[in-house]
Amino acid sequence: MKRINLLLPLLAFLCYFQVAAQYQKPTLTNNESWSLILMPDPQTYTRFHKNVGILNLMTGWIYENVDKLNTEFVLCTGDLVEHNDLIHLKGNDGTANSLKQWQNVRNAFATLDNRVPYVLATGNHDFGYRSAEYRSTNYDKYFNVNQNGFNQRALREIGPQINGQSSAVNALYEFHTPHGKDWLVMVLEFAPRDTVVKWAKQILEAKPYVDKDVILLTHTYLNSKSEHIKSEGYKMPDVNYGAALFEKLVKPSKNIRLVFSGHIGAPDNFDAHLGFRRDKNAAGKTVSQMTFNAQAMGGGWHGNGGDGWLRYLEFMPDGNTVKVKTFSPLFAISPTTQDLAYKTEENQEFTFTLD
Repeated sequence: MKRINLLLPLLAFLCYFQVAAQYQKPTLTNNESWSLILMPDPQTYTRFHKNVGILNLMTGWIYENVDKLNTEFVLCTGDLVEHNDLIHLKGNDGTANSLKQWQNVRNAFATLDNRVPYVLATGNHDFGYRSAEYRSTNYDKYFNVNQNGFNQRALREIGPQINGQSSAVNALYEFHTPHGKDWLVMVLEFAPRDTVVKWAKQILEAKPYVDKDVILLTHTYLNSKSEHIKSEGYKMPDVNYGAALFEKLVKPSKNIRLVFSGHIGAPDNFDAHLGFRRDKNAAGKTVSQMTFNAQAMGGGWHGNGGDGWLRYLEFMPDGNTVKVKTFSPLFAISPTTQDLAYKTEENQEFTFTLD
Protein backbone atom coordinates (compact mmCIF):
# COMPACT_ATOMS: atom_id res chain seq x y z
CA MET A 1 0.00 0.00 0.00
CA LYS A 2 2.85 2.39 0.82
CA ARG A 3 4.42 1.70 -2.57
CA ILE A 4 1.15 2.55 -4.34
CA ASN A 5 0.80 5.75 -2.31
CA LEU A 6 4.29 6.80 -3.37
CA LEU A 7 3.66 5.98 -7.05
CA LEU A 8 0.48 8.03 -7.35
CA PRO A 9 2.13 11.44 -6.73
CA LEU A 10 4.98 10.44 -9.06
CA LEU A 11 2.56 9.54 -11.85
CA ALA A 12 0.65 12.79 -11.33
CA PHE A 13 3.89 14.75 -11.56
CA LEU A 14 4.91 12.94 -14.74
CA CYS A 15 1.52 13.62 -16.35
CA TYR A 16 1.74 17.28 -15.37
CA PHE A 17 5.28 17.52 -16.75
CA GLN A 18 4.26 15.87 -20.03
CA VAL A 19 1.37 18.31 -20.57
CA ALA A 20 3.54 21.31 -19.64
CA ALA A 21 6.32 20.10 -21.96
CA GLN A 22 3.93 19.65 -24.90
CA TYR A 23 2.24 23.01 -24.58
CA GLN A 24 3.88 25.89 -26.43
CA LYS A 25 2.80 29.47 -26.00
CA PRO A 26 1.55 31.12 -29.19
CA THR A 27 4.37 32.48 -31.26
CA LEU A 28 5.13 33.47 -34.83
CA THR A 29 6.81 30.87 -37.00
CA ASN A 30 8.89 33.67 -38.50
CA ASN A 31 10.06 36.67 -36.48
CA GLU A 32 9.49 38.94 -39.48
CA SER A 33 5.82 38.00 -39.77
CA TRP A 34 2.93 40.08 -38.47
CA SER A 35 -0.47 39.00 -37.20
CA LEU A 36 -4.07 40.02 -36.81
CA ILE A 37 -6.37 38.69 -34.09
CA LEU A 38 -9.89 37.60 -35.02
CA MET A 39 -12.39 37.74 -32.14
CA PRO A 40 -15.72 35.88 -32.57
CA ASP A 41 -19.14 37.12 -31.47
CA PRO A 42 -18.91 38.10 -27.77
CA GLN A 43 -22.64 38.34 -27.02
CA THR A 44 -22.84 35.40 -24.59
CA TYR A 45 -19.86 36.70 -22.64
CA THR A 46 -21.50 40.09 -22.21
CA ARG A 47 -25.03 38.94 -21.31
CA PHE A 48 -24.06 36.91 -18.22
CA HIS A 49 -22.18 38.41 -15.30
CA LYS A 50 -20.38 35.12 -14.74
CA ASN A 51 -18.99 35.07 -18.30
CA VAL A 52 -17.59 38.60 -18.56
CA GLY A 53 -14.31 37.52 -17.01
CA ILE A 54 -13.60 35.24 -20.00
CA LEU A 55 -13.95 38.15 -22.42
CA ASN A 56 -11.67 40.25 -20.23
CA LEU A 57 -9.21 37.35 -20.18
CA MET A 58 -9.21 37.29 -23.98
CA THR A 59 -8.51 41.00 -24.42
CA GLY A 60 -6.00 40.85 -21.57
CA TRP A 61 -4.18 38.06 -23.37
CA ILE A 62 -4.17 40.09 -26.58
CA TYR A 63 -2.71 43.07 -24.68
CA GLU A 64 0.11 40.97 -23.27
CA ASN A 65 0.99 39.33 -26.61
CA VAL A 66 0.86 42.29 -29.01
CA ASP A 67 4.64 42.50 -29.24
CA LYS A 68 5.30 38.77 -29.24
CA LEU A 69 2.85 38.17 -32.11
CA ASN A 70 3.61 41.50 -33.80
CA THR A 71 -0.13 42.17 -33.86
CA GLU A 72 -1.09 45.02 -36.17
CA PHE A 73 -4.83 45.08 -35.43
CA VAL A 74 -7.73 43.19 -33.88
CA LEU A 75 -11.01 42.43 -35.64
CA CYS A 76 -14.30 41.38 -34.02
CA THR A 77 -17.13 39.78 -36.01
CA GLY A 78 -20.03 41.56 -34.24
CA ASP A 79 -22.97 40.74 -31.98
CA LEU A 80 -21.14 42.68 -29.32
CA VAL A 81 -24.22 42.30 -27.11
CA GLU A 82 -27.15 39.93 -26.95
CA HIS A 83 -29.75 42.72 -26.71
CA ASN A 84 -29.20 46.22 -28.03
CA ASP A 85 -32.01 47.87 -26.09
CA LEU A 86 -33.55 45.53 -23.52
CA ILE A 87 -33.79 46.79 -19.94
CA HIS A 88 -36.22 44.32 -18.35
CA LEU A 89 -34.94 40.74 -18.56
CA LYS A 90 -37.20 37.70 -18.69
CA GLY A 91 -36.69 33.95 -18.84
CA ASN A 92 -33.44 33.03 -20.60
CA ASP A 93 -32.49 36.60 -21.49
CA GLY A 94 -29.43 36.48 -19.25
CA THR A 95 -28.43 38.34 -16.10
CA ALA A 96 -27.14 41.61 -17.60
CA ASN A 97 -29.53 44.05 -19.25
CA SER A 98 -28.56 46.01 -22.36
CA LEU A 99 -26.94 48.89 -20.46
CA LYS A 100 -24.69 46.45 -18.62
CA GLN A 101 -24.00 44.38 -21.75
CA TRP A 102 -22.71 47.44 -23.63
CA GLN A 103 -20.65 48.45 -20.60
CA ASN A 104 -19.20 44.95 -20.41
CA VAL A 105 -18.03 44.89 -24.01
CA ARG A 106 -16.77 48.45 -23.85
CA ASN A 107 -14.72 47.73 -20.72
CA ALA A 108 -13.22 44.60 -22.27
CA PHE A 109 -12.00 46.37 -25.39
CA ALA A 110 -10.90 49.44 -23.42
CA THR A 111 -8.03 47.23 -22.27
CA LEU A 112 -6.62 47.55 -25.80
CA ASP A 113 -6.94 51.34 -26.08
CA ASN A 114 -3.64 52.91 -27.15
CA ARG A 115 -2.08 49.45 -27.22
CA VAL A 116 -3.37 48.06 -30.53
CA PRO A 117 -6.11 49.18 -32.96
CA TYR A 118 -9.36 47.23 -33.05
CA VAL A 119 -12.26 47.27 -35.50
CA LEU A 120 -15.62 45.96 -34.32
CA ALA A 121 -18.42 44.87 -36.64
CA THR A 122 -22.05 45.25 -35.60
CA GLY A 123 -24.30 42.18 -35.67
CA ASN A 124 -28.04 41.64 -35.71
CA HIS A 125 -28.17 41.68 -31.90
CA ASP A 126 -26.53 45.12 -31.88
CA PHE A 127 -29.58 46.61 -33.63
CA GLY A 128 -33.20 47.05 -32.66
CA TYR A 129 -34.74 45.80 -29.45
CA ARG A 130 -33.69 42.17 -29.18
CA SER A 131 -32.40 41.40 -32.64
CA ALA A 132 -32.55 43.61 -35.74
CA GLU A 133 -36.19 44.73 -35.53
CA TYR A 134 -35.10 48.14 -36.80
CA ARG A 135 -31.91 49.94 -37.89
CA SER A 136 -30.80 51.60 -34.68
CA THR A 137 -27.88 50.72 -32.40
CA ASN A 138 -26.33 51.89 -29.16
CA TYR A 139 -22.84 51.29 -30.58
CA ASP A 140 -21.99 55.00 -30.78
CA LYS A 141 -22.74 55.54 -27.09
CA TYR A 142 -19.97 53.15 -26.13
CA PHE A 143 -17.46 53.18 -28.99
CA ASN A 144 -15.91 56.05 -30.91
CA VAL A 145 -12.57 56.48 -32.66
CA ASN A 146 -11.31 58.97 -30.07
CA GLN A 147 -11.16 56.30 -27.38
CA ASN A 148 -8.24 54.54 -29.05
CA GLY A 149 -5.53 56.75 -30.54
CA PHE A 150 -4.48 53.95 -32.87
CA ASN A 151 -7.98 53.80 -34.35
CA GLN A 152 -8.09 57.55 -34.78
CA ARG A 153 -4.81 57.58 -36.72
CA ALA A 154 -5.91 54.69 -38.95
CA LEU A 155 -9.38 56.04 -39.81
CA ARG A 156 -9.73 57.17 -43.44
CA GLU A 157 -13.45 57.27 -44.29
CA ILE A 158 -16.82 57.25 -42.50
CA GLY A 159 -19.85 55.70 -44.20
CA PRO A 160 -23.52 56.75 -44.44
CA GLN A 161 -25.04 57.96 -41.23
CA ILE A 162 -26.83 55.77 -38.76
CA ASN A 163 -28.94 57.03 -35.82
CA GLY A 164 -28.85 60.41 -37.58
CA GLN A 165 -25.20 61.00 -36.84
CA SER A 166 -21.74 60.26 -38.16
CA SER A 167 -20.72 56.77 -37.04
CA ALA A 168 -17.85 54.32 -37.35
CA VAL A 169 -20.33 51.49 -37.76
CA ASN A 170 -19.41 51.77 -41.45
CA ALA A 171 -15.83 52.91 -41.91
CA LEU A 172 -12.51 52.43 -43.66
CA TYR A 173 -9.15 52.12 -41.88
CA GLU A 174 -5.63 51.95 -43.23
CA PHE A 175 -2.83 49.99 -41.58
CA HIS A 176 0.86 49.92 -42.48
CA THR A 177 2.41 46.47 -42.05
CA PRO A 178 6.08 45.54 -41.55
CA HIS A 179 6.42 44.26 -45.11
CA GLY A 180 5.98 47.69 -46.63
CA LYS A 181 2.39 46.93 -47.59
CA ASP A 182 -0.70 48.91 -46.70
CA TRP A 183 -3.87 47.02 -45.81
CA LEU A 184 -7.28 48.65 -45.77
CA VAL A 185 -9.94 47.34 -43.38
CA MET A 186 -13.52 48.16 -44.35
CA VAL A 187 -16.15 47.40 -41.73
CA LEU A 188 -19.82 47.29 -42.71
CA GLU A 189 -22.95 47.11 -40.58
CA PHE A 190 -25.04 43.95 -40.22
CA ALA A 191 -26.65 43.11 -43.58
CA PRO A 192 -25.68 46.55 -44.94
CA ARG A 193 -28.20 48.86 -46.58
CA ASP A 194 -28.05 49.53 -50.32
CA THR A 195 -26.68 53.03 -49.69
CA VAL A 196 -23.87 51.54 -47.59
CA VAL A 197 -22.96 48.98 -50.25
CA LYS A 198 -22.90 51.72 -52.92
CA TRP A 199 -20.73 53.91 -50.68
CA ALA A 200 -18.31 51.03 -50.06
CA LYS A 201 -17.99 50.30 -53.77
CA GLN A 202 -17.35 53.97 -54.61
CA ILE A 203 -14.75 54.34 -51.87
CA LEU A 204 -12.82 51.23 -52.87
CA GLU A 205 -12.77 52.37 -56.50
CA ALA A 206 -11.47 55.84 -55.57
CA LYS A 207 -7.93 56.76 -56.53
CA PRO A 208 -6.40 56.72 -53.00
CA TYR A 209 -7.56 53.14 -52.39
CA VAL A 210 -8.07 51.25 -55.65
CA ASP A 211 -4.55 49.80 -55.69
CA LYS A 212 -4.50 48.73 -52.04
CA ASP A 213 -5.62 45.34 -50.75
CA VAL A 214 -8.75 45.31 -48.61
CA ILE A 215 -10.06 43.23 -45.73
CA LEU A 216 -13.86 43.36 -45.52
CA LEU A 217 -15.31 42.83 -42.03
CA THR A 218 -19.03 42.23 -41.60
CA HIS A 219 -21.27 40.05 -39.44
CA THR A 220 -23.35 37.69 -41.56
CA TYR A 221 -21.87 36.29 -44.77
CA LEU A 222 -21.24 32.50 -44.97
CA ASN A 223 -23.17 29.56 -43.59
CA SER A 224 -21.57 26.38 -42.18
CA LYS A 225 -21.52 24.85 -45.67
CA SER A 226 -19.35 27.79 -46.74
CA GLU A 227 -22.15 29.10 -48.95
CA HIS A 228 -23.04 32.77 -49.20
CA ILE A 229 -26.14 33.36 -47.09
CA LYS A 230 -29.06 34.33 -49.32
CA SER A 231 -31.78 35.24 -46.84
CA GLU A 232 -32.64 35.41 -43.14
CA GLY A 233 -35.82 36.11 -41.26
CA TYR A 234 -35.08 39.48 -39.67
CA LYS A 235 -37.71 42.24 -39.74
CA MET A 236 -35.25 44.99 -40.63
CA PRO A 237 -35.83 46.25 -44.21
CA ASP A 238 -33.20 47.23 -46.79
CA VAL A 239 -30.69 44.46 -46.14
CA ASN A 240 -27.92 42.73 -48.08
CA TYR A 241 -26.94 39.32 -46.75
CA GLY A 242 -23.86 37.38 -47.85
CA ALA A 243 -24.95 36.42 -51.37
CA ALA A 244 -26.08 39.95 -52.24
CA LEU A 245 -22.98 41.49 -50.67
CA PHE A 246 -20.76 39.17 -52.69
CA GLU A 247 -22.51 39.98 -55.97
CA LYS A 248 -22.78 43.74 -55.39
CA LEU A 249 -19.45 44.47 -53.72
CA VAL A 250 -16.95 41.62 -53.30
CA LYS A 251 -17.09 40.07 -56.76
CA PRO A 252 -17.02 43.38 -58.73
CA SER A 253 -14.12 44.71 -56.65
CA LYS A 254 -10.51 44.77 -57.77
CA ASN A 255 -8.98 44.91 -54.32
CA ILE A 256 -11.05 43.01 -51.72
CA ARG A 257 -8.81 40.06 -50.83
CA LEU A 258 -10.14 38.86 -47.46
CA VAL A 259 -13.62 38.75 -45.92
CA PHE A 260 -14.20 37.97 -42.23
CA SER A 261 -17.56 37.30 -40.59
CA GLY A 262 -19.23 35.47 -37.68
CA HIS A 263 -22.92 35.02 -36.79
CA ILE A 264 -23.46 31.26 -37.28
CA GLY A 265 -23.28 28.41 -34.76
CA ALA A 266 -24.92 25.48 -32.98
CA PRO A 267 -24.58 24.26 -29.38
CA ASP A 268 -21.16 22.69 -28.79
CA ASN A 269 -20.64 22.02 -32.50
CA PHE A 270 -17.57 23.93 -33.65
CA ASP A 271 -18.01 22.98 -37.30
CA ALA A 272 -21.38 24.76 -37.28
CA HIS A 273 -19.55 27.99 -36.37
CA LEU A 274 -17.13 27.89 -39.31
CA GLY A 275 -16.98 28.60 -43.01
CA PHE A 276 -14.23 29.13 -45.58
CA ARG A 277 -14.21 29.58 -49.34
CA ARG A 278 -12.20 31.21 -52.10
CA ASP A 279 -13.56 33.01 -55.17
CA LYS A 280 -12.17 35.29 -57.84
CA ASN A 281 -13.00 39.00 -57.98
CA ALA A 282 -13.35 41.16 -61.09
CA ALA A 283 -9.59 41.59 -61.35
CA GLY A 284 -9.05 37.83 -61.27
CA LYS A 285 -7.61 37.99 -57.77
CA THR A 286 -8.47 35.37 -55.17
CA VAL A 287 -10.77 36.44 -52.34
CA SER A 288 -10.42 34.25 -49.23
CA GLN A 289 -13.60 34.38 -47.14
CA MET A 290 -13.60 33.14 -43.55
CA THR A 291 -16.43 32.80 -41.06
CA PHE A 292 -15.27 32.19 -37.50
CA ASN A 293 -17.49 32.09 -34.45
CA ALA A 294 -17.52 30.18 -31.14
CA GLN A 295 -20.38 31.63 -29.10
CA ALA A 296 -22.25 28.34 -28.54
CA MET A 297 -19.17 26.38 -27.54
CA GLY A 298 -18.74 25.78 -23.84
CA GLY A 299 -22.35 24.91 -23.04
CA GLY A 300 -24.54 26.14 -25.89
CA TRP A 301 -26.43 29.43 -26.19
CA HIS A 302 -26.57 29.83 -22.40
CA GLY A 303 -23.11 28.45 -21.69
CA ASN A 304 -19.84 30.25 -20.98
CA GLY A 305 -19.79 32.27 -24.22
CA GLY A 306 -17.36 30.30 -26.35
CA ASP A 307 -14.57 28.75 -24.25
CA GLY A 308 -12.34 31.76 -24.92
CA TRP A 309 -11.62 30.73 -28.52
CA LEU A 310 -10.07 33.26 -30.89
CA ARG A 311 -7.87 33.08 -33.97
CA TYR A 312 -4.54 34.63 -34.81
CA LEU A 313 -3.51 34.86 -38.44
CA GLU A 314 0.19 35.07 -39.24
CA PHE A 315 1.06 36.96 -42.42
CA MET A 316 4.40 35.64 -43.60
CA PRO A 317 7.23 37.84 -44.97
CA ASP A 318 6.68 36.51 -48.52
CA GLY A 319 3.54 38.69 -48.62
CA ASN A 320 1.47 35.76 -49.84
CA THR A 321 1.21 33.08 -47.15
CA VAL A 322 -1.18 33.23 -44.19
CA LYS A 323 -1.13 30.73 -41.33
CA VAL A 324 -4.26 30.32 -39.20
CA LYS A 325 -4.25 29.14 -35.59
CA THR A 326 -7.30 28.68 -33.33
CA PHE A 327 -6.40 29.24 -29.69
CA SER A 328 -8.07 29.66 -26.29
CA PRO A 329 -6.41 31.83 -23.62
CA LEU A 330 -8.98 30.35 -21.20
CA PHE A 331 -7.60 26.83 -21.56
CA ALA A 332 -4.03 28.08 -21.85
CA ILE A 333 -4.01 29.89 -18.52
CA SER A 334 -3.81 26.70 -16.42
CA PRO A 335 -1.31 23.84 -16.80
CA THR A 336 -4.15 21.41 -16.13
CA THR A 337 -5.99 22.46 -19.32
CA GLN A 338 -3.19 23.65 -21.58
CA ASP A 339 -3.45 20.51 -23.69
CA LEU A 340 -6.85 21.82 -24.82
CA ALA A 341 -5.63 25.31 -25.78
CA TYR A 342 -5.34 24.69 -29.53
CA LYS A 343 -7.75 23.33 -32.11
CA THR A 344 -5.73 21.43 -34.68
CA GLU A 345 -8.39 20.04 -37.02
CA GLU A 346 -7.83 20.85 -40.69
CA ASN A 347 -10.56 23.51 -40.63
CA GLN A 348 -9.08 25.12 -37.50
CA GLU A 349 -5.34 25.17 -38.16
CA PHE A 350 -4.39 25.67 -41.78
CA THR A 351 -2.43 27.73 -44.29
CA PHE A 352 -3.74 29.58 -47.32
CA THR A 353 -2.26 31.94 -49.88
CA LEU A 354 -3.42 35.30 -51.10
CA ASP A 355 -2.76 34.60 -54.78
